[in-house]
Amino acid sequence: MALKSTVFKADLQVNDMDRHHYGLYPLTLARHPSETDERMMVRLLAFAFHADERLIFGKGLCDEDEPDLWKKDLTGVIEEWVEVGLPDERRLRKAAGRARAVRVYAYGARAVEVWWQANKSAFARLDNLTVYQLPSHTTEAATALVERTMQLQFNLADGEAWLGKGEVLVPIERLCLTA
Repeated sequence: MALKSTVFKADLQVNDMDRHHYGLYPLTLARHPSETDERMMVRLLAFAFHADERLIFGKGLCDEDEPDLWKKDLTGVIEEWVEVGLPDERRLRKAAGRARAVRVYAYGARAVEVWWQANKSAFARLDNLTVYQLPSHTTEAATALVERTMQLQFNLADGEAWLGKGEVLVPIERLCLTA
């Protein structure tokens, strides 16, 4: 018998002063049995950084043809394709051909460095690709906020981000690896 996904609910208040985007997003996060809390929170952070009414969670781990997050325009054209983790270069090349913008949120300390060094020359050829690294201290602090039902606030101003739950405020560091 196959294991089922665990469902998490998050009310995410986004205050993005850099983009002048503000909104409350009631999110349902289905955590695949093979997914960790850390990966789920990286997906949530990626959503927060690109929050939009049309940005939705894809099937991600369950479907090779869908990203972790994507945003389509009203005609079905993929505006943003967002991957979490350390995706294969071929997958990103395919995504770059299908979407206007491709974003990767890489995490995992040393593994990110090895993956980046092995792929950065190939990634340089993809004009619409942006790769971000979330350091371990950031993902660990965000993971500490996980509950089955979460009330979270995400604030972004002058490139500095914070994720909060009640009185707890976690600084979110996002490093851009692509030029």
